[in-house]
Amino acid sequence: MSATQFNDKQEKKENQQSNALPMIIVAGLFFILGFATWLNGSLMPYLKQILQLSPFEASLILFSFYIAVTFTALPSATIIRKVGYKNGMALGMATMMIAGFLFIPAAKTQIFALFLFAQLVMGTGITLLQTAVNPYVVRIGPEESAAARISIMGILNKGAGVVAPMVFTALILSGFQDVSGELSQVQIDDMANSLILPYLGMAVFLGLLAVAIKKSPLPELESEEEAESEDHQGHLKEALSHPNLVLGVVALFFYVAAEVIAGDTIGTFALSLGVGNYTMMTSYTMICMVAGYILGIALIPKFISQQKALMVSAVIGLFLTAGIVFGDNNSFAIANAILGGVELPDTLVLIAFLGFANAIVWPAVFPLALSGMGKLTSVGSALLVMGISGGAFGPLFWSLSSTSSMGEQGGYLVLLPCYLFILFYAVKGCKMKSWK
Repeated sequence: MSATQFNDKQEKKENQQSNALPMIIVAGLFFILGFATWLNGSLMPYLKQILQLSPFEASLILFSFYIAVTFTALPSATIIRKVGYKNGMALGMATMMIAGFLFIPAAKTQIFALFLFAQLVMGTGITLLQTAVNPYVVRIGPEESAAARISIMGILNKGAGVVAPMVFTALILSGFQDVSGELSQVQIDDMANSLILPYLGMAVFLGLLAVAIKKSPLPELESEEEAESEDHQGHLKEALSHPNLVLGVVALFFYVAAEVIAGDTIGTFALSLGVGNYTMMTSYTMICMVAGYILGIALIPKFISQQKALMVSAVIGLFLTAGIVFGDNNSFAIANAILGGVELPDTLVLIAFLGFANAIVWPAVFPLALSGMGKLTSVGSALLVMGISGGAFGPLFWSLSSTSSMGEQGGYLVLLPCYLFILFYAVKGCKMKSWK
């Protein structure tokens, strides 16, 4: 081995070691992001029951959370340019802490508008944290392995989605018996008050973590040309000239719409079917997502390319959607065959399987959309994070579609255009480098 090769090997080893601690810290943040986000899958049917909400009103719980992305993604990029990625992460968690405290008066008064405001603040904090942490994962290591790093973070994020409904059910719902029917006012009060201590604990934890991140050895990413320039409109215009980015934003919009419908409406649909432990349903979807992430890491790119995996995911989503909409709610064949006697309707199991179809979309689209962005990385990342606003509109359209004769089951038809666009992006959109 020559001296040059030895030095290169040593340098590579040192870089891997220096990146280890930051990646561990960032991994923890992805778990927290997932936990706070996927609590909505349990919170939505829970509030629907205790506040006696219509499907449309219940969908506003998710709408208020995800719509924050639309208004705060680009301002978040500006904040991060001013204070840095590390401080941006700390500010995001501090905002989430404030949201946790807001749930306390909301639960005490049972005022729906206060819950919506708390959700809006929580969504704002998560948007700031997402805008900081996603490009951090992309840029802290080699670009060619970015998809693998994002996939690993995705496993942690969705793994938190498995844990969150379990924790919610254990801490909040476990003390109540037979709450699947109509509730008395005493039961409603008790169920509402049971939210106070868990959200108080979460707020305190997030506050302490924000301080810890602020004082942590997490390195700041190198300053880029865009961080020194105030020509924000020019950067935005330049970013929008990249079709792979713009179409990637749209693809992520439809993806998050499909992801949130699969993860956060399954509990509400289970409640309408009279299924017990409806607050646990999101865990099934998240388990399927984790399985999809692991399979993606094992197969991509060794056996299948990212684009083909994205294509397969979209096709699976289309077939599952058809099965959900036209399936039999009184059939338990799939659950009996796979879960060994667990009585879940086939339609609920198919909704959970959507998690498998959705798993590879984010880690595939994000690096494909940011490819070639260079100095525009943070603006491009902010635009991509705005795609999370699909989580606001997906459940909203699902609830509106649920007013048809097919009810909530028919509402899942809104998934069809979502997977069709993802299929288009996989086949053509990600390859487009010019609008001409």
